[in-house]
Amino acid sequence: MMTSSRNVNQTNVFNRTEFAGATSRRLGRAFGAALLAVFWCACAINAETPRNPGGEGASFDGLMTHVRVDLEDDADMDAVTLAVWVKLDEAAGTQTFLNRGARGELFTLYLFGDHVRMLVEHDDGSYRHASTEPPEAGTWTHYAGTYDGETITLYVNGERVDSTAASGRIPVRQDLLFIGSTGPLMNVVDGRLEDVRVYRRALSPDELRQVVSGREPAAPDRVLRFAAADLEEQMRTDVPDMANGEPAMPFAVGSIPTTDGFRGIWYLNQRRDDGLHKYSGGLGTYPQQHIPIAVYAEEVNKTFFTYGGTRKDRRRLLHMVSVYDHETGKVARPRILLDKHTTDAHDNPTMAIDRDGHIWIFSNAHGTGRPSYIHRSEEPYSIDAFQNIKTTNYSYSQPWYLDEFGFVFLHTRYAGGRFLFLMTSEDGKEWSEPKMLSNIAHGHYQISWPNGSTIGTAFNYHPPQGSPLGRGLNYRTNLYYMETPDGGRTWRNVQGEELDLPLDEPDNPALAVEYESRGWIIYLKDIQYTDEGHPVILYLTTPGWQSGPENDPRTFVVARWNGSEWESHPVAPADNNYDFASLYIESGDTWRVIGTTEPGPQPYNTGGEMAMWVSSDQGESWEKVADLTEDSEYNHTYPRRPRNAHPDFYAFWADGHGREMSPSRFYFGTRDGEVYKLPFEIEDDDAEWIEPERIR
Repeated sequence: MMTSSRNVNQTNVFNRTEFAGATSRRLGRAFGAALLAVFWCACAINAETPRNPGGEGASFDGLMTHVRVDLEDDADMDAVTLAVWVKLDEAAGTQTFLNRGARGELFTLYLFGDHVRMLVEHDDGSYRHASTEPPEAGTWTHYAGTYDGETITLYVNGERVDSTAASGRIPVRQDLLFIGSTGPLMNVVDGRLEDVRVYRRALSPDELRQVVSGREPAAPDRVLRFAAADLEEQMRTDVPDMANGEPAMPFAVGSIPTTDGFRGIWYLNQRRDDGLHKYSGGLGTYPQQHIPIAVYAEEVNKTFFTYGGTRKDRRRLLHMVSVYDHETGKVARPRILLDKHTTDAHDNPTMAIDRDGHIWIFSNAHGTGRPSYIHRSEEPYSIDAFQNIKTTNYSYSQPWYLDEFGFVFLHTRYAGGRFLFLMTSEDGKEWSEPKMLSNIAHGHYQISWPNGSTIGTAFNYHPPQGSPLGRGLNYRTNLYYMETPDGGRTWRNVQGEELDLPLDEPDNPALAVEYESRGWIIYLKDIQYTDEGHPVILYLTTPGWQSGPENDPRTFVVARWNGSEWESHPVAPADNNYDFASLYIESGDTWRVIGTTEPGPQPYNTGGEMAMWVSSDQGESWEKVADLTEDSEYNHTYPRRPRNAHPDFYAFWADGHGREMSPSRFYFGTRDGEVYKLPFEIEDDDAEWIEPERIR
């Protein structure tokens, strides 16, 4: 049962006697009471000394356990103090001590890799954090974070360790407070917590030393205080009920709710003061490593599609499903599959359709901090109801369904790097164990696509220390290619030579084009095949990863295998590394690219204006044949090609302001260059099918 802040203050605010009583139940009433009496006397003698909380604490399992509190009247906190004793079994990964909101929202006190952070969101959508060293595993450590409207300050064992200027207002929302996790199944503490406190003001250093000693500051303003007994009493492993007609998590079987418009997630990564963020904008169809997000089904003459959406009144990632009916020219009212409890567009979904017409949605996670899911529609060629088939963890999903083999599921796993893996399944219910395909240095990004019964993947790699480019995830270089003709059982390079997997060295038989020694970074975009079955790979080259004119020239390039060697040819310019284009090979000579090749209203940010380019000589030369968007308000981003693309729904994309949080709308374009906008708000409450607006 959820506990309101009013009940918390009446029943769970306790003095030293209550704390002793709660803890002594674990030690044995008589013996424990005696020990704690001695302990409290010691605290009274030296209240300034950091203490072990005096008990075993409440145990969290690192998987599902959590405590959640409905703050009700105490929801509005423009200043806050979070305090907790922590004893982790392993001080690694992401583990959340206290949290309100999705990732990067409201406030969070948590372990993130090799730092403990206090994070606070501002009402403009930005956030700041202070950080300090992680705790020693198996040792009790007291962490406290304060925010007074101007500064975030972190304390360890009552001593100030870091502060960050962060002037702004915490947004006012009714989000649940989670203790021991970011939300159900997300970033759960692996260890123990004790004496958890939340105040609606920033306590002073002297007051925090009192908190560490177990005492209570003189002024009230406390929202809650939980000892181990309170945490254990309210420990849960379930998920919240549906709120506002939207599923909090994906476990319910049956029909899924509709919503009243096509609204995309806005997201950024690596904020810069000048607004030229690494990537940012309307990223509902991001990233290119999520393939495919739309599939045309000839049997019913419909294109099914999925995307990263959000609610009208807040920015949190919802996995959405809809369908375009080519016969009527209308699109179905979008349905909400699940709330991913994050704002991170890396969690966007992908799609597949099996031989029986069931729609499969693969819900990604960005790393290991959140779960991933596999859902299947209850009825063929229907988006009305879905079942949760599997809860697991994977990133950058690329699910391919082949009639001969079933599912060939390429994806990434975070295992000391971003490494490439494969799982297979005949029916989508029983899956093989993950098989590693490549683990060179720090890992890879990949793009893939089927060609008949063959699936090919192109990938780059993150170089190690000592590379001419440097090291880290922002550095990606070299072009590799390999393919499987038998549903993932064996893999070969483009010359047909079988590969010994996993690949673990940069110089290997799958290397197509070497860029590392030349100091060039490459960003993969798309892959297709010629009539002869030869791969053609579209990617972007640049001398550096940072946004801005200093890393021009940025160029879209195609590399094609001509039967004996790889040939590379420039296609079009770009002004951001995360500009995107899709490649279409329509016949032996006619190749088409639809992409954000033109500067947009926010130049040097992700995306821009959309254009169409055509080559009539197998990619050797290119001509821009149409500007698909002009004089736009926002940058257009990530035009994606459906699998089996129908000429009337040839590319699907979003828009959004490149430098500040904004609404994000969705569009699709035809092969002939027509452009349609999906309704941001559906005015007719009874309409199940809506006609999109033609804008070009």
